[in-house]
Amino acid sequence: MLDVLSVKAFRTLFTAQIVALLGTGLLTVALGLLAFDLAGDRAGLVLGTVFTVKMIAYVGLSPFMAAIATRLPRRGFLVTLDLARGAVALCLPFVDQIWQVYLLVFILQAASAGFTPAFQATIPDILPDEDQYTRALSLSRLAYDLENIASPALAALLLVVLPFSALFLGTVGGFVMSAGLIFRVRLPDRTAKTTQGFTSRLTKGLRIYLATPRLRGFLGLNLAASSVGAMVLVNTVVLVQGTLSLSETEVALTMAAFGAGSIMAALLLPRILEHIPDRPVMLAGASLAIAGLTGLAVWIEMSGLSWAVLLAAWLVVGLGYSAVLTPSGRLLRRSSQAEDRPAVFAAQFTLSHACWLLAYPLAGWLMTVAGAVTACLVLSAVAVAGALTAVWMWPANDPEILDHDHPDLPSDHPHLRGRTPHRHAFTIDDLHPDWPRQG
Repeated sequence: MLDVLSVKAFRTLFTAQIVALLGTGLLTVALGLLAFDLAGDRAGLVLGTVFTVKMIAYVGLSPFMAAIATRLPRRGFLVTLDLARGAVALCLPFVDQIWQVYLLVFILQAASAGFTPAFQATIPDILPDEDQYTRALSLSRLAYDLENIASPALAALLLVVLPFSALFLGTVGGFVMSAGLIFRVRLPDRTAKTTQGFTSRLTKGLRIYLATPRLRGFLGLNLAASSVGAMVLVNTVVLVQGTLSLSETEVALTMAAFGAGSIMAALLLPRILEHIPDRPVMLAGASLAIAGLTGLAVWIEMSGLSWAVLLAAWLVVGLGYSAVLTPSGRLLRRSSQAEDRPAVFAAQFTLSHACWLLAYPLAGWLMTVAGAVTACLVLSAVAVAGALTAVWMWPANDPEILDHDHPDLPSDHPHLRGRTPHRHAFTIDDLHPDWPRQG
């Protein structure tokens, strides 16, 4: 997997991703402490609102940022957004009102709504070889999982000698270092050569996404992943400290079990995907995660909750969760032209976070009013509905190269090259607005 780091441009961008992730991790810890400092026992309500604001910014602003990005140089766009995130983080230590936290978080996440999909869409242009790109996706997934462990540990060390407000300076440093590293890389620009208006560019990624069968299926898998993931992220602390009466240390270790499963999948997937297509791997991952969550519900109902069973369940769920999400970049790359890729990655960013916006409150509400068994079973049922949608929408026979014709084009059009019908790697774009019927 590590041989992909021999590509200098990717190595630099991967380093930028790591330092930005560490900064974001410190920000998460610092926001929790700031919320308690400002709101005391109501800190949970404040943090819940912060997460909601974050999701609203992601879902609502990502298409706008993608439409703007198509007209701007890629490197300058990414560097500017990184510096903007750093500037906002620099303001957070000085707030003394809760509404100020909400406002600054919204601005910061608006910048992230532009940065993250544009950054993700850059990697396949740097790594055109699919095997290299697959390893890069696994390495990126591994970085996310390790950050979940490293950032809280780093924050704990810093808090021994520094006030929590100093963690925000670590966040600033992460974003500024990321901007500096990106500035050093020569990125291929994919500014759109189009006369389309802003409204058309605003919706282009969503139109391509929803017109592509494999991506419609992947949207169902996004729903499955967010449903099982929300149970872990929202309710682990309730299960460990509330039901089992264990300490914060056991909460961290339980979350680490989920991360360990995700890391295992990230390490295994490059070899698996060399021999098995994305669809069966991702559907198997969804099935595994659903089985882990359903099995936990059955065990609790029959024998009560134990920490060992919870650790095993979260390990299985993490393994399946990562198997669903790690190959996603391959689907998005295969389903878009290079110039449309930022818009399609932005559409994935928007739609996947819309699934989380549904799953987060559902997980918390079910756990509060109905208990762990019902929460696990209902979220599993939602995940099953998402997986079945994927089976229905995403054909098992999903060739990249398709035969099709263009009755709307003259026979001498350059795209046809005198051949109609003709065949090539098919994606939805200006010349191909509809998916061809096969068979």
